[in-house]
Amino acid sequence: RPLPPLTEVDLAMAPRLLLVFAQAALTGAISQRHAAHATANPIRKVVNMLQMMQKKVEEEGASAEVLFQKYMCYCKTSGGALSESIEAAKAKVPDLVAGIKAAEGKLVQLKKDVKEHHADRTSAQAAIEEATGIRAKEAAAFGKEVAESKADIAALKKAIAALERGMFGGFLQTSAVAVVRKLVSQSKEMLDADQKEVLSFLSGQQGDGYAPASGEIVGILKQMLDEMVKDYKDTVATERNAMKDFEGLVASKKKEAAVSSKSIEVKLQRSADLGVQIATMKNDLGDTSEALDEDKAFLADMEKNCASKGKLHEEEKNMRAQEVVALADTIKILNDDDALEL
Repeated sequence: RPLPPLTEVDLAMAPRLLLVFAQAALTGAISQRHAAHATANPIRKVVNMLQMMQKKVEEEGASAEVLFQKYMCYCKTSGGALSESIEAAKAKVPDLVAGIKAAEGKLVQLKKDVKEHHADRTSAQAAIEEATGIRAKEAAAFGKEVAESKADIAALKKAIAALERGMFGGFLQTSAVAVVRKLVSQSKEMLDADQKEVLSFLSGQQGDGYAPASGEIVGILKQMLDEMVKDYKDTVATERNAMKDFEGLVASKKKEAAVSSKSIEVKLQRSADLGVQIATMKNDLGDTSEALDEDKAFLADMEKNCASKGKLHEEEKNMRAQEVVALADTIKILNDDDALEL
């Protein structure tokens, strides 16, 4: 059956017990000396035994000191490494927290930018659709206006040609005369007197044939024709400019839409990368915080154990010192000449 562990009282009493044992051995040796003179000196045997015990205690003390110094070196080295790890983690945690906060702020801004780019692209596409609808209406109106202008110009030229050939009577029998009459009556540039004279002429009140007043009428109609041709050219030029402006607007809006699409693509990718970065930093933060707590707990436990080991080592060292002194004192007594002569 195993013996119970020694208490601090037991350890303190050990040197005294050893001395008692030595004295008892001495007494027994003396008794044996009186009982048997022919045998070897029993005191010498006890001295040798005690010297061996002393040597063993000293060797155990030296061995324990070596082990203790190694353990203390481990405490110092491991404690230093743990302290460095803890300090590094303490510095890393706030950096990670700040990094996560900054990255999340950037992610919010990127999402806001993507939303704005979507709105810009939608606006550009809507502007193209609106401009296309307006252009279609303007083109239809231009086509109608050009067709009417060409018909009016053709009718006016026909009237002027008929007057110049002296065949105005035949012209009055054509449908073109109604067109010319309408143009003259609606003209805002023509003087009232000229307008009345031309309308009277077109009504046939001058009679058949080339009348002397027809020369003046031709001049008025030619002036009117020049103005109509000029208006026609202006209308065509305006249409060309409108078409050019439309094409420029469409090209510009298409470019804006393309830029917005590219920005959306780039920032969506950046958002995805930033999301991965944030997740990685959060995982790193969790691992670092967990390791920090573990290192702190391990360091505290190690410091406690190292301190306890140091205290225990001093107690054992003192105990061995007392044992060595007790053994030395006993050996000195036994080595006394009188004792050896017993």
